[in-house]
Amino acid sequence: MAAGTERPRAPAPPRWLRWLPFGYLAVVLAIEPVTPVDWPVSFLLIALPLAAAYAYGPVAVAAFTVCAIVFEGVLAGTPCCAGRPVGYLWDRHYVANYMCTTLVGILGTILAVHRIRRERTLATVRSVAETAQRVLLRPVPRRLGQVSVETLYLSAAAEARIGGDLYEAVPTAYGVRLLVGDVRGKGLVAVETAAAVLGAFREAAHDEPDLAGVAHRMERSMSRHAAQLPGGEAAERFVTAVFAEIPDDDPVVRIVNCGHPPPVLIHAGRVTELHATSPSPPINLALLAGNGYQVDVRSFRPGDQLLLYTDGVTETRDPDGAFYPLAERVGPWAGLPPRELLDQLHEDLLDYSGGRLDDDIAALAAYRLPDEAGT
Repeated sequence: MAAGTERPRAPAPPRWLRWLPFGYLAVVLAIEPVTPVDWPVSFLLIALPLAAAYAYGPVAVAAFTVCAIVFEGVLAGTPCCAGRPVGYLWDRHYVANYMCTTLVGILGTILAVHRIRRERTLATVRSVAETAQRVLLRPVPRRLGQVSVETLYLSAAAEARIGGDLYEAVPTAYGVRLLVGDVRGKGLVAVETAAAVLGAFREAAHDEPDLAGVAHRMERSMSRHAAQLPGGEAAERFVTAVFAEIPDDDPVVRIVNCGHPPPVLIHAGRVTELHATSPSPPINLALLAGNGYQVDVRSFRPGDQLLLYTDGVTETRDPDGAFYPLAERVGPWAGLPPRELLDQLHEDLLDYSGGRLDDDIAALAAYRLPDEAGT
């Protein structure tokens, strides 16, 4: 690790887990005096070091081990406790109990060391993933000319926090150009492909005067990238995507849909799914599915809002297995600005799925500002 770089901290254990060994000790001490002499409940203190190992470090686990042995000795050596006529401090069963507690304490200390190392490793992995996400999905400016843009990214894997879903918004001489895409596959392979796609789009968006030309450029770039992959991976590496272009001087939006879920247009309180008149093939499948990219032109006036998203949204299921009805759910939020719209979508997806998302989600909301706000 580079000098001056702070090492990521391991996440703190839940509060109830930190109180667990204290509660366990209190319960054992409470029931020991009221149990018959034939039931030496103090033997349960053997497990105290393990209870501590789930939330504390090795030094604290060693301290809990010593505490457990001391209490075992106190309870064994106290005459007339629970009707005992004499103490059992050095009875062979209790001596064996001390030895077992010591052994479990050593194991608990080792467990605590291992747990802390794993937690620090996980914290480092999360930190690297978050950094990679910030580089890959860099923050999009909230204001691009006469367009207000907001984004949302949710990873189904909390440990990774990054996946193959992607978005981008680029101001160009031809207007604001938007991209939302979904790479086939998961893990680092999908992240690598997403990086290649975003890099190609950021270049092509400025160079190509036509939106279909951007898609063609992406196809060529993706084909070169896939050709470097071993074996049959090239044919399996493709990206569904939707490109949108919002010109500054024309109240329209141009869309190229490459095998992706249809964008949603919010106009005057009405929600419309913009299905492609002639769907275009996913990126890197043009040779198999046809080589044409169809540009659809839709009205997009001041006050209108466009929602682009990945299939993780519409494939979210409720406990009964029903898919998320996006157009129906978005209707009541038609008047919300982009940030509030995406925040509401986020909360509603979690509520609909019972708090469990099975796929990564990326969404982008673009709102054409009224003329007076734009000037």
